[in-house]
Amino acid sequence: MHAYIFPGQGAQFSGMGLDIYEKSNIAQEYFEQANSILGFSITDIMFEGTPEQLKETKVTQPAIFLHSVALAKTLGDRFKPEMVAGHSLGEFSALVANGTLSFEDGLKLVSQRALAMQKACEIQPSTMAAVLGLEDDIVENICAKTPGIVVAANYNCPGQLVISGEVSAINLACEALTTAGARRALVLPVGGAFHSPLMEPAREELAAAIENTLFSEPNCPIYQNVAAKAVSNASDIKKNLVAQLTAPVRWTQSIQQMIKDGAAEFTEVGPGKVLQGLIRKIDRSVTANGAIFEENN
Repeated sequence: MHAYIFPGQGAQFSGMGLDIYEKSNIAQEYFEQANSILGFSITDIMFEGTPEQLKETKVTQPAIFLHSVALAKTLGDRFKPEMVAGHSLGEFSALVANGTLSFEDGLKLVSQRALAMQKACEIQPSTMAAVLGLEDDIVENICAKTPGIVVAANYNCPGQLVISGEVSAINLACEALTTAGARRALVLPVGGAFHSPLMEPAREELAAAIENTLFSEPNCPIYQNVAAKAVSNASDIKKNLVAQLTAPVRWTQSIQQMIKDGAAEFTEVGPGKVLQGLIRKIDRSVTANGAIFEENN
């Protein structure tokens, strides 16, 4: 089976989307529609903005969503997903891809999500750290024993887990993880503790927005970060999207389940190649590549 996967925050780069904007009338329509919906020219920031401008959560999330969806729409008849998944923010792109959300509703939710997360980050100093070279259970145990709020947030691939929480707790955990044998325990340049209890204010805000948005029955299952299994019921999809803000991204487990369920080929749709690399580390028996944009549309 052919699975399509969509990247999350961190995949952005200056100039993103410019190639498809210039070469595809279809993509151009989506970019211009996004400028209108958001009320500012996100295309100017994507095409010409500095890395610092692109790192702002309120810009990053809509930009990656827009790039991913516009690229998917240019694939035309070649785009026939049998299952989809998205890493964190990427779930919204995946839900447009499988017909659950309209582009307009997806973009509005992503924008609201980004602003809510930004506000939550400002309430309390918090951050995330990448931990390399340790078993998941060792990382989980150390987080549980560390004073303060620090939890496992992103299960990216075997031996690569991101933790999230209060700045002081993250620093203490990184020291303990290094002592326990981690190859690296590196604090990341992010705005806050995503996928942790510190995102509770954002979760409440997003829940209200999602409740007021139309979710259709999908045309193929989505493997959501929270569930790490196929989900096809619109009501369940809503619940999982809300829970995702304060729960971990079970990416390793999601990909493993997709492979068990028959996925043999994965295509990453959006900026960057991060997810392709993670899939190769999860299971080398499957194919992972990027979506190839073709002109003439």
